[in-house]
Amino acid sequence: MARTRNLDVGDFAQTIGRLVRQMRAAAAQHELSLTESAVLARLGRDGPATTAELARAENMRPQSMSAAIATLEERGLVGRKPHPSDGRQVNVVLTDKGAAVRSSAKELKRAWLAQATEGLQDEERQVLARAGEILKRLLEP
Repeated sequence: MARTRNLDVGDFAQTIGRLVRQMRAAAAQHELSLTESAVLARLGRDGPATTAELARAENMRPQSMSAAIATLEERGLVGRKPHPSDGRQVNVVLTDKGAAVRSSAKELKRAWLAQATEGLQDEERQVLARAGEILKRLLEP
């Protein structure tokens, strides 16, 4: 496995993956894929977007994003509206139901994480907070 100074990259990646799976399992009642969750989160945070914009933001092929959006639309979680400035394009928008599912899933994940970190010492919580800041920087372009 690759090591970067004192960081075992493989072990770190595996641990992050397990954490993500645990948080997704906490919100499993909504049965959203990682992509579907990301679409709802992005629409909730940034507002309406085209399929191409969503695909770029999530580093996906537009065809794959179209499939995820179609699934969300079938479930009534997103809708389509004409683009305000380009009549050739359509924006994907979060529906009220989609916003409620997004909010519920987010709360379930947060509740799981709060419970999981409940037994940590204050110093350990501070380390996690700092690690969160570092992980955010890793995701910046």
